[in-house]
Amino acid sequence: FSRAEVLGKDLVEVYISEEFRRPVRNVLDNALAGIGTANYEFPLYTKEQMRVDVLLNATPRRDASGKVVGVIGVGQDITERKQAEEEKTRVAQELQTFIDTANAPIFGIDDKGLVNEWNNKAAEITGFSSEEVVGRNLVEDFITEEYHTSVKEVLDNALRGMEAANFEFPLYTKDQRRVEVLLNATTRRNATGKVVGVLGVGQDITERKDAEVVKARVAQELQT
Repeated sequence: FSRAEVLGKDLVEVYISEEFRRPVRNVLDNALAGIGTANYEFPLYTKEQMRVDVLLNATPRRDASGKVVGVIGVGQDITERKQAEEEKTRVAQELQTFIDTANAPIFGIDDKGLVNEWNNKAAEITGFSSEEVVGRNLVEDFITEEYHTSVKEVLDNALRGMEAANFEFPLYTKDQRRVEVLLNATTRRNATGKVVGVLGVGQDITERKDAEVVKARVAQELQT
């Protein structure tokens, strides 16, 4: 829209979509009452009906005597930023869905060793639901004492950026069955690159380990 096309038109009624008319009018009315607003987000629609997301600062406009005579709106086009945020949210949701539905036990801990991720397969294998484990110390509460030191060392190393692959250790289920797990421990970082935890992707190798034990026993019997 050119300057000539918009001068003299009602900003809210003509250029703001219906769903945002009331809140935008409130922002402008507040500015006319002397109350400015900072960082208010709303969409504008272009002549071609493309949506543009705007971050607005609305400031009262005063004459020489200090009387409010209008509003100055200083905006910033944040369309690309909003689109990037939406894409980031979508990817995060897809990743969460992948974690939840993966055919492998996946768990996460924060930088204090407390569980903050426990997918469906981990719940199925151990018998502990996500609600039962989130917020608890993974090593202290779910790893047998003889493996506390070695598992903690692997997780602590991952928290320092030193990841581990194919680490074997036992988990005990809710009904005290032993489950052998092959673990890959990956460092988890936030958007700035700071380490915020560890994501562990496991594989239930109980049957394989049992088969190895049987094979070793049979081989030993044959030798004797």
